[in-house]
Amino acid sequence: MELFPDIPLEAWADSKATVHRFAQIVGKVRLAACVRRNHWWNVPFHLTGRGITTRPMGGLDGDTPVFAIDFDFVDHRLVVNVIDGRTASFSMPGRSVASFYRELFATLDRLGIDVSIWATPFDLEDDIPFGEDTVHRAYDTAMVTRYWQVLSQVAQVLERYAADFSGKISPVHHFWHTFDIAVTRFSDRRVDQSPEVDVVTRESYSREVISAGFWFGDRDVPEPAFYSYTAPEPPGLEREPLRPPEARWLALRGSHLAILRYADARTAADPRGTVLDFLRSAYEAGARRAGWDTAATFCPGGVTDPVALRDLGPDGAG
Repeated sequence: MELFPDIPLEAWADSKATVHRFAQIVGKVRLAACVRRNHWWNVPFHLTGRGITTRPMGGLDGDTPVFAIDFDFVDHRLVVNVIDGRTASFSMPGRSVASFYRELFATLDRLGIDVSIWATPFDLEDDIPFGEDTVHRAYDTAMVTRYWQVLSQVAQVLERYAADFSGKISPVHHFWHTFDIAVTRFSDRRVDQSPEVDVVTRESYSREVISAGFWFGDRDVPEPAFYSYTAPEPPGLEREPLRPPEARWLALRGSHLAILRYADARTAADPRGTVLDFLRSAYEAGARRAGWDTAATFCPGGVTDPVALRDLGPDGAG
């Protein structure tokens, strides 16, 4: 299929609002039922060949079995799988957020899965409780499938970008609270934060980071875009050059984001190369200003050379 197909925000804004809330409901189940990892890496979704998944969770208290919840954006069903082989699913198109919420928890109850969540949206345009939200019910199946396809293509570019770095780095993962996909590089320098900082932010940004990602558009940037930021932001970051020429620094909420519009990337002669060049230039800018030792964490050869692997045994050893 086409690399980076067109996905203007206005073409699916209502469907995006619905699916975002579906994702927050399932994401909060994940948050409640899994072991916490450093920087909250346990919480985001990962991609599958048909959608996104929570990955296995539960199984810790002796009562709740190990289970996983998958969004299938090909057949447009939500699927719950349990370790003993039981499975249950239901269709998503045509459902309001309230209907989705009720059906999910009824399904979990039938499977013997007891999970409680704070059933209110996080940082969205409204705070209608999930169980009462009959407003958001749009679901354009073609555009929702395209969302997953774009997400999958972007994930592979981010994986390639991640391959250049040998230091501490997050997985490429999809955040249900902000509906973006990102990968984050870390330095080993601890960040001191004020006592007023919330517990999530305190752990997420306990080290210096340079993050790279993509979102589908929101109230701040109302179109799809690739982005990068450095935190804490070093002085003068916004004066650093970016590539390609279409990239720019965006002042937002007291800091600066490096931005490359999806429209500029997808129409470039080499879309993948253009995105990688942008992300690398933003990383170079942040690392240079923050004083990172980029030579020490550079990892050459991000693409596997099949010739180099021909003499390896089945276990990866020569």
